[in-house]
Amino acid sequence: MENLTYGQKLVGLTFNPSGDPEVIRVKQFFADLIDTTYNKMGAEDLSEAFINIYVDTITNLVTAQMWAVKMLTWKNEVKV
Repeated sequence: MENLTYGQKLVGLTFNPSGDPEVIRVKQFFADLIDTTYNKMGAEDLSEAFINIYVDTITNLVTAQMWAVKMLTWKNEVKV
């Protein structure tokens, strides 16, 4: 995968040590959301408020992706 999109790069689409196909599916889902958001930045004369919303959106999507992958790969060791 040499020509990754901006979103695929941010979520680390090619990094999946567990080899879990669900991880790839979740990462691609978030990459698509990030790319949709990223494509809105092509407009001219963006307001400061819009740029702030954009930055917060990208940051929160990347963070949510990381937590979703952590949940999918978590090894639940219940101690009794």
